[in-house]
Amino acid sequence: MAQDKKAMDIKRINTIRELKESGYRPRSIKEELRENLIKKLQAQEETFSGIVGYEETVIPDVERALLSKHNILFLGLRGQAKTRMARQMTALLDEWIPVVAGSDINDDPLAPLSRYSKELIAEKGDDAPIEWIHRSQRYGEKLATPDVTVADLIGDVDPIKAANLRLSFADERVIHYGIIPKSNRGIFVINELPDLQARIQVALFNILEEGDVQIRGFKLRLPLDILFVFTANPEDYTNRGSIVTPLKDRIQSQILTHYPKSLEDALAITEQEADLGDRQKESVAVSDLVKRLIEQVAFEARASEFVDKKSGVSARLTISAFENAVSAAERRALVNREDNTQVWISDLVGIIPSITGKIELVYEGEQEGPYQVAMNLLNKAIRTQFAQYFPNPETLKKRAPRKGAAPEPVENPYKAITGWFDKGNHLNLLFGLNDRDKINALYAVDGLHALVKKTFGHANEKEAALLMEFVLHGLASYSLISKKILDTSVEFKDLMGSMFTMPTAADEEDEEEDFN
Repeated sequence: MAQDKKAMDIKRINTIRELKESGYRPRSIKEELRENLIKKLQAQEETFSGIVGYEETVIPDVERALLSKHNILFLGLRGQAKTRMARQMTALLDEWIPVVAGSDINDDPLAPLSRYSKELIAEKGDDAPIEWIHRSQRYGEKLATPDVTVADLIGDVDPIKAANLRLSFADERVIHYGIIPKSNRGIFVINELPDLQARIQVALFNILEEGDVQIRGFKLRLPLDILFVFTANPEDYTNRGSIVTPLKDRIQSQILTHYPKSLEDALAITEQEADLGDRQKESVAVSDLVKRLIEQVAFEARASEFVDKKSGVSARLTISAFENAVSAAERRALVNREDNTQVWISDLVGIIPSITGKIELVYEGEQEGPYQVAMNLLNKAIRTQFAQYFPNPETLKKRAPRKGAAPEPVENPYKAITGWFDKGNHLNLLFGLNDRDKINALYAVDGLHALVKKTFGHANEKEAALLMEFVLHGLASYSLISKKILDTSVEFKDLMGSMFTMPTAADEEDEEEDFN
C-alpha cells in the first residue's frame, strides 16, 4: 500500500522544478545498489531469492562486489544461475527514478549527458518535463555472438534521422545510440563474453574505465552510469575465444559459480523450478526416493568418464527429467483410466530423452552412444541410492575377521529373492501396467515384500510396492539378478540363467539394453 502511494506521489512530479522541490538527490547506480544493499543487510532481509546452494559461497561474493561498487564477471559452467543472479540485482535498485522526458539514454534531470537533454533544459529551464521509469526498465542484456557489432552495443550514425531532421552527418544529433548507452543508469549484462570478437571487446575499454564513447569519428564524452555484469564459461577461454586481458583487468570482481554441492540443494532447486500443472500435482504422487534417483543421475553424470566435464551438466537436466517422469506416470494413468498413480522406478525410462539432450559426450561416450550412456547413468544412480535405503550387497559377502579367526559369514537379506529367480522364475513388468496389476506382480516374488516390511515397516501398500520394485532394480545394479530393458517392459531373471540362455532372434530385436 505504501509503495502504491509513493508511486502516485512521484507521478505528480512532472517538471525539474517540482523534482528539485521534492528534495531529490542524484546518485550513481553503484551508489544506489550499495545503499539499498546495506539497508537489506541491516534489516537481515533476503538479497537474492530462489538461489539455492549459494548462501555461503556466491551470494556473499556478489554482496561484497556490490558494496565495493565493482563491475562483475560470473565465471562458471552452464546452468549455474549466472544470468539469474544478474537479473535479480534489479531488486536492489530504487523502484522509480526520474529521467528527462524523451531522452534516449535515461538522462538524470539534474545531471544530463546527451545533447538533446541539455538543449531541452537550456530552452525550458526548470519547466523541462520529466518522466519516471521503473526499475524493471533499467536492465539490459545481450548474448555475445560473433555477429554482434560495435553499432549494436554502442551506436552508429543514423542516415534516416539525418534526412528527417535535415542535418549533416557531422551533427551529433544524427547518432543512433546502441544498447549500452540506452542502458545508462541501469544494469547491463553481456552473456558469454568470450564469444564477443576481440575488436568488439576493445570498444568496451573506455566505457568501463573513462566513459568515453567513440561513434563514427564523434568524440563524445559520455560518462555513462552503468553496472556491467559479464558471464563466461571457463571452457570458452580455450574453446571458442577469450576475454582480452585489458578488458578483464577492468572488471574488478570475478566470481566463481558452481553446481549444487549436496543432494538436498539439488532437490530444492528442482522442486522450485519444475513446471507441473495442477492436474499433474493432484493425480501423480512422486516419492522422495524417485526425486533422489533423478537428482543422483546429474551427480553421476558430472563424475562420468563418458561425459565432458568441461561442458558441465546443467541443473536443467534434472528439472526436465523430473517433469518427464511425472508425465510418463500421468500418460500411463490416462491410458489405464486411473484417477491417480505414482511414479514407479520403471517410469524413469521416460527421462532418458532429458538426459541425452543435456549432456555432451567425450569420444568414449560417443562410441558408447547417448542412449547407452544415459541408461548407464540411471543404473549408477540406482546403485548409489540403493545403498542408502537397503543393506549394501557389497558388504554382505563376509564380515572382516578378527586376528587369527576365520571370516564370519554374514546373513544375506536378499537370499530369498535371488533364490526365487534361481529356481527359473522371472518377472516381466510392462511399462503400461496399471498400478494394481504391478503390485500383484511384485508380490509374486518370494521374500520381496518381507524385506521391505522389515526395513520400512511404516510404508503403506503403494510405498511398499515402489520399494519392492526398487529392490529388484538395485539387486540388478549389483549383478545379483539380471535386468533387461525391452521395448515395452523390463524383465528380471536369475543372473546365471540369463547368461547361459541363448537369445532368440525376436529377443535380439526387442532388446534395447542390458544393464549387466
